[in-house]
Amino acid sequence: MKENLNEDQEKEKVEEELQEQKSQDSNKSKSHGEILQEQIIEGCKTFDRSKTSILLSSFTAGLEIGFSYLLVCTVFSFFEGYFPSEVLFKLTAVVYPIGFILVVLGQSILFTEQTSLLTLPVLNKQRSILSLFKIWGIVILGNLAGGILIALTLLWIGPKLGLYTTGTMAKIGEHFVSYELTTILVSAILAGWLMGLLSWLVTSSRETTSEILIIYIITAVMGITGLHHSIIGHIEIFAGLLVSSEITFLVYIKTLITALLGNAIGATVFVALLKYRAFIKFS
Repeated sequence: MKENLNEDQEKEKVEEELQEQKSQDSNKSKSHGEILQEQIIEGCKTFDRSKTSILLSSFTAGLEIGFSYLLVCTVFSFFEGYFPSEVLFKLTAVVYPIGFILVVLGQSILFTEQTSLLTLPVLNKQRSILSLFKIWGIVILGNLAGGILIALTLLWIGPKLGLYTTGTMAKIGEHFVSYELTTILVSAILAGWLMGLLSWLVTSSRETTSEILIIYIITAVMGITGLHHSIIGHIEIFAGLLVSSEITFLVYIKTLITALLGNAIGATVFVALLKYRAFIKFS
């Protein structure tokens, strides 16, 4: 009983503090409280959408993120022969952010970008953890289904247009799964952390130009460092599964689950939880 009372008081405190910190000057940088409030409101809006709407939006995100994969394959193939593979994977970081820009600005629901956003209403006792897991499941399902469809499409159209070969797709997929699972987990945690920060920083910005710059910088960091992002990584390893003998179904499943788990931990713990608790403790 006492614990529930403390939780209610904490929630009331947050809401009161958030109301007090609303900015009166539109040109002034948003405060921590204002960003947190907007994130909680946005998260609640997603919770209140129909399951069909969430599924279709996440399916769209799975398709749209595929344009990053299309460009990565194209750049890798174009410069192959001029540079070693280690350099090629760094060069692809230049085009890696394009799909993320399409998804975030188009407001489709991408699991990694929405993970921390959806966790905040749960931390603020406005939604249940069970409802969070249900939405995560729908979003992941939609993202993966969209990823499978775009992977199959690009597997066909890329070689037809002479952009790249199935060998290129195999190399990219094999590179993603070439690490131990513990390495992939920690890598995915860092990627999830960055994606949670991306969502936070996009909310803090006031102009589309600054949003694009934020998305580009954050995702380019993931691209050049090779951090494991589960959704675009899923496209890479699913396509690799179809064209490479090195990627078995078991490897595909284990890598995907590890990347999803790591991304979820990174966004929920290092962004949602820490940002929320920091506001509680120091406001």
